[in-house]
Amino acid sequence: MAIAGISSAIQLRAPKGVFANEPVIDFSESGTARAMKQALDQVAVHLGSEYPLIIGGKRLKTAERIRSINPARPAQVVGVHQKAGAAQAEAAMSAALRAYEGWSRTTVEERASLLLGAAEIIRRRKFEFMAWLTYEVGKNWGEADADVGETIDFLEFYAREALRLAAATTPIQYPGERNELLYIPLGVGAVIPPWNFPFAIMAGMTAAAVVAGNTVILKPSSDAPTIAARFVEVLEQAGMPDGVVNFCPGAGATFGNAIVEHPKTRFIAFTGSRPVGLDIHLRAAHAQPGQIWIKRTILEMGGKDSILVASDADLDAAVDGVVKSAFGFSGQKCSACSRAIVEAPLYDIFVERLRERVAALTVGDPVTNHDMGPVINQAALDSMLKYIETGKREGNLIAGGNAPATESGGYFLEPTVIGDVAPQAVIAQEEIFGPVLALIKAATFDEGLRVANNTEYGLTGAVYSTSRERLNKARREFHVGNLYFNRKCTGAMVGAHPFGGFNMSGTDSKAGGPDYLSLFTQAKSVAEKLAPEMAPTDGQ
Repeated sequence: MAIAGISSAIQLRAPKGVFANEPVIDFSESGTARAMKQALDQVAVHLGSEYPLIIGGKRLKTAERIRSINPARPAQVVGVHQKAGAAQAEAAMSAALRAYEGWSRTTVEERASLLLGAAEIIRRRKFEFMAWLTYEVGKNWGEADADVGETIDFLEFYAREALRLAAATTPIQYPGERNELLYIPLGVGAVIPPWNFPFAIMAGMTAAAVVAGNTVILKPSSDAPTIAARFVEVLEQAGMPDGVVNFCPGAGATFGNAIVEHPKTRFIAFTGSRPVGLDIHLRAAHAQPGQIWIKRTILEMGGKDSILVASDADLDAAVDGVVKSAFGFSGQKCSACSRAIVEAPLYDIFVERLRERVAALTVGDPVTNHDMGPVINQAALDSMLKYIETGKREGNLIAGGNAPATESGGYFLEPTVIGDVAPQAVIAQEEIFGPVLALIKAATFDEGLRVANNTEYGLTGAVYSTSRERLNKARREFHVGNLYFNRKCTGAMVGAHPFGGFNMSGTDSKAGGPDYLSLFTQAKSVAEKLAPEMAPTDGQ
């Protein structure tokens, strides 16, 4: 659909009430479990479908293809996608630039309405999207629900934030002037999301850019392009004009680099690994011929996250928090706990309780809702197994360590715990991005804090303690972007826990918070001198 007539294409919606996070589904209820099974069956019929590129509203095919596979059953193709290259990068940029001329001039109410409409569509089809996540990236039902729920939250929250930002004003009105502060869009941006939250992070970065008035070239992960294709279809159903979001799966080395380096690219929103994020940052910093701005990078690049368990902690709560943080979605979260730092008096009993809890976890096909599903691909599994072998030399294997063979050939790995790890050991320093937990003994709480801060990352962390003094000390000295007390270090909630990290974890972009949309805008100050009032005449 063209930009002209957008008002008739988008049904104007005002946010309903104050923002509230999407409720979590209780799968112990027979009705919800039955609905999830039905959705899995319905989606299974569509596995293996082919999806085109979408550039300026046109459906296009390429000579090369990307095949997204089910990591629990690698022989099962989830979706067949076109593989965009350098030629498509130029076409996508041209389409996005054309669309920007109209989209940037639409009202904020129209743009917010698009997000609210998309949220309504996804809410109605929640189980369907959960099923796609289960097949494409191996999320069990609870993890899939959290991903879809966060997607809805981002859309609802950013719609409200756009309206709030549009109402911003200067701190004072200077006498004799009318003063305005306008947050205007940047231009065309590249959105490069990860595979581990292929719905929430992908949709969140895209929605934030679009609701601010920008247009987007969306390059989803090659491990999870199908859910992105389905999201773009939702945006179209909600009334998105042609060219506002251009769907372009492709290789990072060709299509991705071409977009990042393009002189007309104004910003890059990226979530992924540290090496790729730094490479994007470096490429974006190099001014190209014809480029007239400094490109903005909005980067989230992972972590090596710690939970510090003090000697006065509630032991059962701490063990529960560590297990959920370390092994939820097989540890494939940048916020996952990969190091548990335990104060010496509690260490031995903590290890035993942890061993018991980990032994009870089940690993298997997420369609049947095990505690842990597969890791994303064979290369990731191979990398994790190498780290485990390193860990066996650096510490003591307490649990797991094996890749169980299955008839499906899925990429499964047992939840693995390695104890007595030194703070500077390889598995205590490098991001593994899998279900591998290192246990570190700290002589004192203060030593534990120093260990918690000894990596190059600074994304999430948690402290379990009943001491207010210790919690206050951690509040001051535990240097991470998202710090949690007496709860797990994963599961940031939109609005309540603005998300983003320090140091090599990224640019502390604080997704889901009040500062995030400003990253996709530039502030323009406008001052108008008012005509002097007519002076009163004599006798009046």
